[in-house]
Amino acid sequence: MTDPSLDALFSPRSIAVVGASATPTKIGGVPIDLLLRCGYAGRIVPINPKATEIQGLPAYPSLRAVGEPVDLAVFAIPEALVPAAIDDAIAAGTKAVVLFSAGYAEVGPEGEAAQTRLAAQARAGGLRLIGPNCLGVMNVREHVYATFSPAPGIGRARPGSIGLVSQSGAFGAYAYSLARERGIGLSVWASTGNEVDVQVADVIEWMAHDPNTRVIMAYIEGCRDGDRLRRALASAHAAKKPVVVVKVGRTALGAQAARSHTASLAGDDAVYDALFRQYGVYRARDIQEFFDVAHGAAVAGLPRNDRIALFTLSGGVGAFMADEAASVGLDVAETSADAQRQILEWVPFAAPRNPIDITGQVSNDRSLIDRATRVVLEGGDYGAWLGFMAAAGAGDGFWPVLEQLAIGLRRDHPDTFLAISTLLDDARRDRLAELGVLTFAEPSAGVRTIGALARIGAGFGRPVPPAAGDTAAPSVVLAPGALDEPASLAMLAAHGIAAVDARVARDADAAAAIAAAAPAGARFAVKVVSPDILHKTDVGGVRLGVTADDAAAAFDAVTGAARRALPAARIDGALLAPMVAGGVECILGARDDPVFGPVVMFGLGGALVEVLHDVSIRVAPLTCEDAVAMVREVRAFPLLDGARGRPKCDLDALADALLALSRLAMAARGTLDSIDVNPFVAFAKGAGPGGVSALALDAVVIGRGAGLEP
Repeated sequence: MTDPSLDALFSPRSIAVVGASATPTKIGGVPIDLLLRCGYAGRIVPINPKATEIQGLPAYPSLRAVGEPVDLAVFAIPEALVPAAIDDAIAAGTKAVVLFSAGYAEVGPEGEAAQTRLAAQARAGGLRLIGPNCLGVMNVREHVYATFSPAPGIGRARPGSIGLVSQSGAFGAYAYSLARERGIGLSVWASTGNEVDVQVADVIEWMAHDPNTRVIMAYIEGCRDGDRLRRALASAHAAKKPVVVVKVGRTALGAQAARSHTASLAGDDAVYDALFRQYGVYRARDIQEFFDVAHGAAVAGLPRNDRIALFTLSGGVGAFMADEAASVGLDVAETSADAQRQILEWVPFAAPRNPIDITGQVSNDRSLIDRATRVVLEGGDYGAWLGFMAAAGAGDGFWPVLEQLAIGLRRDHPDTFLAISTLLDDARRDRLAELGVLTFAEPSAGVRTIGALARIGAGFGRPVPPAAGDTAAPSVVLAPGALDEPASLAMLAAHGIAAVDARVARDADAAAAIAAAAPAGARFAVKVVSPDILHKTDVGGVRLGVTADDAAAAFDAVTGAARRALPAARIDGALLAPMVAGGVECILGARDDPVFGPVVMFGLGGALVEVLHDVSIRVAPLTCEDAVAMVREVRAFPLLDGARGRPKCDLDALADALLALSRLAMAARGTLDSIDVNPFVAFAKGAGPGGVSALALDAVVIGRGAGLEP
């Protein structure tokens, strides 16, 4: 069921235009003109105190003067008139408002203050509001055009099953026009602007429950409420509706531009990537892919697996498609022996393995296309089939063959994703789309699209984490500032992350006693203990490989060096930790993102993290599948998995540690700044000290609000 409070926005039975104009090309005239020309069936109510009739409709001086509530009011008025108009809408019982007006947070502090007042005013009156600084909404199926965009006036997009929401009005209008030009059918369209109330997340949530929307497209510049977006994506995932996103702000420059455009917080782009991965959202790299993937899902659905049969009339193009398939993670699995034998009986010089090259022999026997395709699909579990037919679709003689091929395959293989690459006019492309067959002029675009759709389909088979708002309240309260290393290690151990058995010495004699009590020959890492010093090596606060005889001198050395480097730092002694040999050094981390809350990071230690940035990230709380995927997706994963004769690390222990770190970060949400566990050593199963498989050797936990010396 859709949100009733937003039904008035997207499916209104009556629409008023405040600031209505008799001139159809003016901002206050465009919505009325579109509603009249496009056949909106509900009541249209112009509001203008200076007119009694506008564009052939009775006009009213105010919303209250109408005498009965309207579902949706479109405000095409200057910012200075908005507060009074909002009061009028609330008093008249209006349910929702589209606010075109600009001059709010996007222009600076004064506008931001006005936007804050606007939000409070609408919220107090129970009024749902989209905007300000937005282009409006459309429901193509119901002929609702609450927008001043000229795009639908130039030509309307056809009704369909794709919902499109954009934070940018200009991009939204461009996307609407692209959909129209490409013959892509839309259900609803929305531009959210500054998002004083209704956000992209709310529109996605509404679309997730809208029976007329099967695929969701979203253009996102930033997000203020991470939990809200997560709940929306979880709803789309539960409804098995593909979500395809263009998210700008990959670079620092892009993020800055996004903030200045719609006053939204772009946040850390890597966190958005992690969020999309967790909820099965496909992030398109460019606008063409944005539309290809969404349109593909709407026309042909999703492949049931990642195995693809590639059919071609050209061996060279077949190899090209196979290379592309490998690059996007599709399995070009070899055809069955029976299928190969049968194809070679028909065409002895064919290439039957996959890609299946039936050669130009089809010019003599066009039935070969259907026969070869069927024997391949019937003999193998292929989730998708893509046929390259060169320019055959442009010729009248070959078209009936392709049409009958599509009809027969769709009938006999209803659960197989079908696509054809050839040259087609619009009418023939539409005909194949009616049959559920996707078409491409360029074969590599087809392969990339199928790869993306296979990823989306696989995502629906994985569980998603609950939105943070659905989890328990925080139970760990951190004070501002850093915990020292012993306290940080103790906190990790208390929350299920094995930590090295380290002892704290308050003076040199205590250091010598701790070392003397250890097994003969033991060596230690001696490190200064101070909550004010995060990077101990930088101040000379670390000695490695220290023997029992040298422990007292090492204590004096690390504490003395730290005092000389940072005279104001608190020095609480030195930590003695037994040196640990073997294993693979990793790094675990968590931080509290300003938008999405706790996020968890994994990588391999040393230069792999610091230079190559070879890390994986997820938004907490993690699922077991998330933790396993984080370990496996770093580029250096083979070092953990036994590459070049190394012992194979206990991957389950690594995943368990990430899950424990996720739970700790969630428990401290709101008071956590960051947790850094580096190094964290992974061993073969049971091969670490005391039989552990993974061990934290150093850690620092920082509470929010700290003002720390570097």
